[in-house]
Amino acid sequence: MLEVKNISKSYGPIDAVKDVSFSADQGEILGFLGPNGAGKSTTMRMITGFLTPSAGTAIVNGHDITVAPVAAKKLIGYLPENAPLYAEMTTTTFLRFVAELRGYSGRVRDQKVEEGISRCQLESVRRQPLGTLSKGFKQRVCMAQAIMHDPKVLIMDEPTDGLDPNQKHVVRNMIRDMAASMTIVVSTHILEEVDAICTRAIIISAGQLVANGTPDELRRKSSLHGAVELTLSDASSDTADSLRALPSADRVETERSRYIVYPGNQETLYSEVSAMARDKEWKVTGLRTLDGRLDDVFKQLTVGGDFSNVG
Repeated sequence: MLEVKNISKSYGPIDAVKDVSFSADQGEILGFLGPNGAGKSTTMRMITGFLTPSAGTAIVNGHDITVAPVAAKKLIGYLPENAPLYAEMTTTTFLRFVAELRGYSGRVRDQKVEEGISRCQLESVRRQPLGTLSKGFKQRVCMAQAIMHDPKVLIMDEPTDGLDPNQKHVVRNMIRDMAASMTIVVSTHILEEVDAICTRAIIISAGQLVANGTPDELRRKSSLHGAVELTLSDASSDTADSLRALPSADRVETERSRYIVYPGNQETLYSEVSAMARDKEWKVTGLRTLDGRLDDVFKQLTVGGDFSNVG
């Protein structure tokens, strides 16, 4: 449904985005992650035709954004970061205005407005001026305009940034529901968004694509993946040294009575730690194998620029 091919954007000597390629299928919620200034918003703007790429292109359901921009844009819904609204308009009048811009009129226009209000749960503020709405409701109004024309691809730039937990929950549920009929790309720097809604995620750093995979696949890139966490109630001064001596241990980190044993060999580390605890009769209050953390992977790939092992 969406294919981004070697897309780049340069501003003089500055490369904001460098040779980025990825694809997304219908029903997918693709997280587009990166730190501030990584090139996320620039990439989103090129995909939607708001910016012209310096090289490469994006193809939306067979339509090249650089060759057939109108045909491609008709299939795209776009929720930009901090989307502007006309403060004096009510929710209904704004959505009616957007529907008319999309070419709808009369009964069809009114039907599209009502569908947007229903899908984005705006009934309680339909007659309220947009300037008086909370940020959460403003985001929902912007989401309603983005899906007014039933797009095949929905691009959302930081859709939950600045929302409180309740507002985030509502917006995330709406995104999941919309994914049944379209491809969704969510640009964000909030890692919890990946586990909350994304079926797959890519990470961009300094304008380059540095990782692409499901949340579980990304977690496996973490240095904590396969590590064993051991918590004791009777830790002694030589506990860490004993754990370091295990054949499958790479290194050990300690915090009071909590020990993280990093794997040299993931397959045998847990059994070795468990056997040592049993043999030494340690009072174990916790023992588990860690899956890895997305924030660990994110930091590893976006700080220092080590892109030698990405996939």
